[in-house]
Amino acid sequence: MEINGKDDLKSPLLQQQDNVVITISTPKPVSNKRIRTLVFKILGITCSSCVSSIEAAIGRLDGVQSVMVSVIQGQAVVKYVPDIITAKLIKEAVEDSGFEVADFPEQDNAMCRVRIKGMACTSCSESVERALLMVNGVKKAVVGLALGEAKIHFDPNMTNIDRIIEAIEEDAGFRADLLSSGNDLNKVYLKLGGITSPDEFSIIQSSLQNLEGVNHVEMDVEEQKAIISYEPNIVGPRSLIKCIQEAGHGLNTYQATLYTPPRGGEIERQHETLMYRNQFFCSCLFSVPIFVFSMVLPMLPPYGNWLDYKVINMLNIGMLLRWILCTPVQFIIGKRFYAGSYNALRRKSANMDVLVALGTNAAYFYSIYVMIKALSSDSFEGQDFFETSSMLISFILLGKYLEVLAKGKTSDALAKLTELAPETACLLTIDAEGNVISETEIDTQLIEKNDILKIVPGAKVPVDGLVVDGECHVNESMITGEAMPVYKKPGDKVIGGTVNQNGCIRVKATHVGSETALSQIVELVEAAQLAKAPVQKLADQISKVFVPTVVLVAFVTWLGWFIPGEAGLYPRTWIPTSMDAFELALQFGIAVLVVACPCALGLATPTAVMVATGKGASLGVLIKGGNALENAHKVKTVVFDKTGTLTVGKPAVVSFELFSAVSVEDFCDMTIAAEVNSEHPIAKAVVEYARILREKHGSKSDGFIEVTNFKVHPGAGVSGKVGEKAIVVGNRRVMQVSNVPVGSEVERYVSENEHLARTCVLVAVEGRVSGAFSVTDPVKPEAARVISYLRSMGISSVMVTGDNWATATAIASQVGINEVFAETDPLGKADKIKELQLRGTSVAMIGDGINDSPALVAADVGMAIGAGTDVAIEAADVVLMKSNLEDVVTAIHLSRKTMSRIRMNYVWALGYNILGMPIAAGVLYPFIGVRLPPWLAGACMAASSISVVLSSLLLQYYDKPLRITAASHT
Repeated sequence: MEINGKDDLKSPLLQQQDNVVITISTPKPVSNKRIRTLVFKILGITCSSCVSSIEAAIGRLDGVQSVMVSVIQGQAVVKYVPDIITAKLIKEAVEDSGFEVADFPEQDNAMCRVRIKGMACTSCSESVERALLMVNGVKKAVVGLALGEAKIHFDPNMTNIDRIIEAIEEDAGFRADLLSSGNDLNKVYLKLGGITSPDEFSIIQSSLQNLEGVNHVEMDVEEQKAIISYEPNIVGPRSLIKCIQEAGHGLNTYQATLYTPPRGGEIERQHETLMYRNQFFCSCLFSVPIFVFSMVLPMLPPYGNWLDYKVINMLNIGMLLRWILCTPVQFIIGKRFYAGSYNALRRKSANMDVLVALGTNAAYFYSIYVMIKALSSDSFEGQDFFETSSMLISFILLGKYLEVLAKGKTSDALAKLTELAPETACLLTIDAEGNVISETEIDTQLIEKNDILKIVPGAKVPVDGLVVDGECHVNESMITGEAMPVYKKPGDKVIGGTVNQNGCIRVKATHVGSETALSQIVELVEAAQLAKAPVQKLADQISKVFVPTVVLVAFVTWLGWFIPGEAGLYPRTWIPTSMDAFELALQFGIAVLVVACPCALGLATPTAVMVATGKGASLGVLIKGGNALENAHKVKTVVFDKTGTLTVGKPAVVSFELFSAVSVEDFCDMTIAAEVNSEHPIAKAVVEYARILREKHGSKSDGFIEVTNFKVHPGAGVSGKVGEKAIVVGNRRVMQVSNVPVGSEVERYVSENEHLARTCVLVAVEGRVSGAFSVTDPVKPEAARVISYLRSMGISSVMVTGDNWATATAIASQVGINEVFAETDPLGKADKIKELQLRGTSVAMIGDGINDSPALVAADVGMAIGAGTDVAIEAADVVLMKSNLEDVVTAIHLSRKTMSRIRMNYVWALGYNILGMPIAAGVLYPFIGVRLPPWLAGACMAASSISVVLSSLLLQYYDKPLRITAASHT
């Protein structure tokens, strides 16, 4: 049922009694509760008594606010409180009344995205995932370490967002903020004006809640804002604004304007960056003086002599200053490490925070012990390590700051995608005769389906739609990766976010909000960046034992240096003059603790996947996560569908020949007159070619002779009379039926073209074949080169088609494919995929995503080609936005580059730990005297994480290995 649409003006004032509205008497006050609108079809409604019985059945349910059932449309609109009753119970009530329910929306699945703060390594993300999956009602939870986000699918009847956030904060020990929920896509944010008293907010809220299709209204009195959740199929944002304006009476006039809420993720990332930067600078204020007092001034006598002045007993000024400066760094600036360690140990796991806390505490509290001994003794001489603790924390904070900066750049491609849509659009108001009454500039968020929009040269297309008037060239490179501008005429689709380069067009909006191609691309890429690659399992397994192993190794290192040192098993000269065996062993143990870096392992895969999926999206290749990336790099066989994949998918005339003295103009006129009435695709191709041919050999003519006695011969052709001349157009069979002889010259032409898998359309005038057209579904110009390039990559190509063997063989030989399966139905294609997989090869299937769906699912990697605006293709692992086959090469090549980068990240992360820990443990010290101070070990640990992120960022410079588009257009 249309609400607030133009159809309302045409509806009679007195409605039929078949539409009955029952408002449940004495409804419970629900001003502070969410109200949801449920719209579904009911089959078998025949009269008003059926309506009454359904409404009575639903009306008895507690929590139902109102029911409206239409006998004409067979549709029910139910307003209910989801906290009291579920949609499933409403459906069961209708079915218990003896009616069948159809088009029932899936209400048992909801989704939310949550920002999680403080995750440092893989064990952190795993603990959050475990905590979420333990919540009753959570069906799926994916936690992305690199993004710092979680995507949760849950049953809203069993749990809610508050419980989910509580699980993250209480059970896992991390701070969490809601980024978005599933129904955010159907929310409008309004800034209110003209309000003079708090009571007026209640008037506006009541007016909105009484509007059909409004689910929930949230009022912010202080900010004078309203957040409205609504059903887009029933009401639109312009109707909501109009409702607010009409709520005012007399002098009280209210205004409502859109405002865009800040993007939660971006703000949180900026806050996190500023936090690490400020903490690093604060720590440097204390750490740099400590470093100078302990490492620099003592080497520069007499400038550092004052540090040795005794305060009490052996406690000197230098030690006292180092303690005063170190304490704020250890307990105030470094408190995040204590909190992280506590939360990790509370959930029976360990992370980087545990290693840092152990290392810095060991250095700090041993230094406190030395200071107390010096304070109480007049002969004690010991070395404190306050500089180790403070410098270690400073370097780790610097590493975290640089890491957050680098990680922010991994989602640059996604940020650019979200900024493609323009902020405003030009809305046209058109009368019944098609004349423009007015032009209004409106916010893009206010666009509704079927709106007519004006797009001037240089402007961006605001939403997906159809061109209804005008012609232009549109730059779609930002969405599909297509380098050349695409010509658009009435009836063609345009994509939101693309740029009109020339010509003024009018566009009818067909997809708005979350339905646009741009929104779906962003959603797909966001989901891909959260999805884990199987190769990440290695890091997950290592992270479970990493920290306990490091702690054990550090303890063994300390014992391995302390006991032999006390026992005199190694030369006393190995021990620095300012230390004893215990202190040297402690330095080695702390260095082992802080040099080990679990963060680099955890970031190796997700950062590379984030950059690769974002880069792929900018090239028109949408890869659905790490699993698709990993499978694509293993592909050794690519299976191509024929029609629409290797070929253009549309019949076209490729050659023409005359066999009589008739002029080209007359021949074309008669052909067009006969074929223009046929709906067959081949007939349309012949007419299009004949028109072009007519223009080349004569003047353009819009009017053609009418055909009489028109007759269709199914599967053969057409016949009729053009003027006084009898004409037959079709294949050899229709010529035989019409007793038209086919001479040897015609037979030769037909035979030659059939060998090339072409269809010949013969044109006979007055019982004699006057000419012929050769029609085929032409092979894409880049097909042969793509097959050849795949072969150079070590990938074999196979063609599977439902077409006949002759055509399939001809097309295969034309493009260079040796293995062909023809006359195969959609399920048969899936069987052929499985046969190839049994040979031990990884198979990719390239199809159009419609009749190829079974094969796309059966393949190791399914690629849907030429998706255009239809990017929500469930069957495919990879969605290729344009129909160019070069993107097949791009997808596989990009996946190989990404997996190579991931392996390089792992080699660096693992190699760093394997080499760094023995050096920190002092393996080289007896031989070459090289020792890694703890603060320098901390700097190395920070550098390892940064290096992995920077390594992944190199994928941003990826370039397509094969570029045929530009060449083909020149």
